[in-house]
Amino acid sequence: MKLFITGGTGLIGQAAIKRWLPDHEIMVLSRSAAKVKALFGHDVACCEQLDGVDISRFDAVINLAGEPIADKRWSKAQKHRICHSRWDLTEQLSTLIQQAQKPPSVFISGSAIGFYGRQDQHCIDESHQDFYPEFSHDICARWENLAQRAASESTRVCLVRTGIVLAENGGALKKMLPPFRLGLGGKIGDGTQYMSWIHVDDMVALLDFLLCHSELAGPINATAPKAVPNARFTELLAKRLKRPALLPMPAFMVRLLFGEMGDLLLFGQNVYPKKLLDAGFQFSYPDLREALQQLNL
Repeated sequence: MKLFITGGTGLIGQAAIKRWLPDHEIMVLSRSAAKVKALFGHDVACCEQLDGVDISRFDAVINLAGEPIADKRWSKAQKHRICHSRWDLTEQLSTLIQQAQKPPSVFISGSAIGFYGRQDQHCIDESHQDFYPEFSHDICARWENLAQRAASESTRVCLVRTGIVLAENGGALKKMLPPFRLGLGGKIGDGTQYMSWIHVDDMVALLDFLLCHSELAGPINATAPKAVPNARFTELLAKRLKRPALLPMPAFMVRLLFGEMGDLLLFGQNVYPKKLLDAGFQFSYPDLREALQQLNL
């Protein structure tokens, strides 16, 4: 297939491209052609802007770009960057697909389980409609609406609501590991908030699955089928590292350190990937203990 990818130098993008080479022809949209070349050599084409891209050339568009949501405190300026790094590009892609003489057969566009907002401990799937109105929901709701504009009889749109991606070379674990390696890890708040996670290999596999399964469209939960409370996640990570996890971070400390962004840590969602499982997708790492054991931590 001929694939057009945004966010190709990010955690998920890099892993996906390495899986898809050399079987597919890939072009990446990136502000740094030098970085794309350093990562993938001459195997991947690069463009630095959408102007002039003939989207009709491609069988699929995979949209993974966006300012990391948990890298910095949510100042007004940072919220603007988080939103518009997603919204503006997605709107441009949808417009290109709408206007294409031969639109791609599938538009896979990133979203996040933050779409649901904070939830209690009940398991929720893609049919859940009782969203909590907060910043994470607002980001994702508009993000998804802009992507959905590309839908037509020619193009199906998959909205990939991603959970916490577990990888050894980036993402959430990269931030969590230093204190845990020092024996300074512990549960956050009361530890009952659910963490919906996915191993990076399964994340890439499900993107590949979406390319090939034309019956799948609309929101898709990209999480392992067994979410865990934060206290359990903490316990298993500490055991994997053979370290104690005796220093909880109370809620007031989270709010002091992270401000409003701390809500991502204090509240969660117990998300279930019903549509993927119903379509026959098989997770290589459905269990958190096995997922952590496989990673080179």
